[in-house]
Amino acid sequence: MGIETNKKEKNSTHDKDLNKINLGQLDNEELWLNYGETQQELRRRNLARTNNMVGERGEFLAVETYNFIAGLSKLQAAPEGTQNVDALSRKGERYSIKTVSEPGTTTGVFYGCGDNNDINQLEKKFEYVIIVQIFKNYKPKRIIELTWEQFLKYRKWHSTMRAWNLSVTKNLLAEAKIILDNINHE
Repeated sequence: MGIETNKKEKNSTHDKDLNKINLGQLDNEELWLNYGETQQELRRRNLARTNNMVGERGEFLAVETYNFIAGLSKLQAAPEGTQNVDALSRKGERYSIKTVSEPGTTTGVFYGCGDNNDINQLEKKFEYVIIVQIFKNYKPKRIIELTWEQFLKYRKWHSTMRAWNLSVTKNLLAEAKIILDNINHE
């Protein structure tokens, strides 16, 4: 008598050991439908709230990593629609999370953090920025943390988007808090 699972029986599109779908054996339509089903399942499990799967993956990795590593703030997702804040700590600290996928090194933009010509002291929008870098296969490459002050120091103006972004450079990495580094472990 076998153990009952909710997994479908293995077939020719699954790897025998890992029950992993062999995407190369799917035709184009099956591949698209598999992607759609995966998105729906991520939403059903509350692992994704938007269609931005790269950003959703980064937010998931950041929250899971912070909640797993002793000594780091325990995070929870911020309410949907909160500008520039993706997670909150139990102490009420605000975290903005940006995800960068290979081969990129530049984050998406931060809206509402002042204009390029602003010389006045800006209202602090968050306490920390978490940058999650992922490999092409969505595995975590690196997670780094910057303070608001470091964000102000390293931000670059994106003239087309009329907002700020960050580039992951050697100088930024030298000053950032490295939370996770899997750069050699794809």
